[in-house]
Amino acid sequence: MLDIGWTELLLIGVVALIVVGPKDLPHLFHTLGRLTSRARGMAREFTSAMEDAAKGSGLDEAANSLRDVKNIASKKSLGLDALERATEKFEKWDPKRPAPRKSVLPDPAAPAVAETPAPAAAKDLPVADSPQRQLHAVRRSDMKDD
Repeated sequence: MLDIGWTELLLIGVVALIVVGPKDLPHLFHTLGRLTSRARGMAREFTSAMEDAAKGSGLDEAANSLRDVKNIASKKSLGLDALERATEKFEKWDPKRPAPRKSVLPDPAAPAVAETPAPAAAKDLPVADSPQRQLHAVRRSDMKDD
């Protein structure tokens, strides 16, 4: 309560011994003890009177109903915790970074697929300069109306 350690109490005792004197010091401590016990008793009475007044006014019932409403409206019961997790995943997601691709290995137990020869018409088509063409999405705001 007052956060007084042993060294502080010892210092107070030495100062009291010097100021009051050794003859009246026991009487002073006895009086101080009685005053402390009276103060504690008054604090207990005040606390119990306040608790009785709170019970009489229905404040406990209101606190219980508020606690029930808080439990009902928790994030978990409303599903907001799942929404927060999904939001975090979406914020961490980078659309420019390609998703990790899993290498597809043929199942050794599956029958082998025979390769079909390419049609003859495909040989006559012009070959692109690059072996792989990449397509990118274009935003509508990037397109110009000419």
